[in-house]
Amino acid sequence: MRTTAVSRNAPRAGRTAFTAAAARAAHLLVDAEPVIFSDTLAAPLLGDQAEELLAYHRMHTTHPVLAGARAEAVCRSRFAEGRLTRSNSGIDQYVILGAGLDSFAYRSTSRRFRVFEVDLPATQAVKRELLAAAGVAEPASVTFVPVDFEAEPVRERLVQCGLDPFRPVFVSWLGVTMYLTRPAIAATLTDLGGLAPGSEIVADHLLPAELRDAAGNAYAAAVGPVAAEQGEPWHTFLSPTAMSELLRAAGFEVVEQAGQRQSVPPRLWRRTDALQPAALTTLTHARIPQPAGIPGH
Repeated sequence: MRTTAVSRNAPRAGRTAFTAAAARAAHLLVDAEPVIFSDTLAAPLLGDQAEELLAYHRMHTTHPVLAGARAEAVCRSRFAEGRLTRSNSGIDQYVILGAGLDSFAYRSTSRRFRVFEVDLPATQAVKRELLAAAGVAEPASVTFVPVDFEAEPVRERLVQCGLDPFRPVFVSWLGVTMYLTRPAIAATLTDLGGLAPGSEIVADHLLPAELRDAAGNAYAAAVGPVAAEQGEPWHTFLSPTAMSELLRAAGFEVVEQAGQRQSVPPRLWRRTDALQPAALTTLTHARIPQPAGIPGH
């Protein structure tokens, strides 16, 4: 069995996007209740790759790498969307950095958010083809923003595409930072630090080996080399402290940090399946503070 549930026939621009979507889709197919995160459009968006990608999870449900991929994908999605959709934030602009096959804008019944999906142009082209093939309409509330994080300023491109720079924004940045260099991460965060006060971000990052547990190190040892072989090597590992320092330097204040275990309610880990929390990544939620004397959101 290969150690990553992604086909070599998948479009190269969307290889990581397909892996994450397959993990979210498989959670609803092979894992027991309680459901951690329900992405009902993940499977349709896999297109003609669905049968092959999901077969890995069906045939090897308890394999620690595949179970680990599912746990990672659903925990981070639940964490980010839970903080986005809380009723008292007042934020209605949502930026998804490295959107891949994220389906929030297409399964959400709320029309509160204007969604800006940021990714490489090739990945966006693949996604739009898959949406059309699945009969999923692109709502008017979605804007595709083509950006190369290593080379282009994100905030400028967002404003060019219609984002209101004078109102707060919620940003999710999931499953991306490990593929970037640390200077590119810092540059993107500094750029985002110029968003309106009250803006928020949820970002995840891979932990260095000394901060991972046995399950986290086993996952990294199995998946990291395959990612590199497929042309998507991991470049950056950050401790929670290091990520906090990058965010503070960019003008954010850290609200909370959570590993997989802490990212969802404890009841969701009372399981009869193979899903177990691993010390592999950390999720950080941060915001741009309001100037002194101005009430926050």
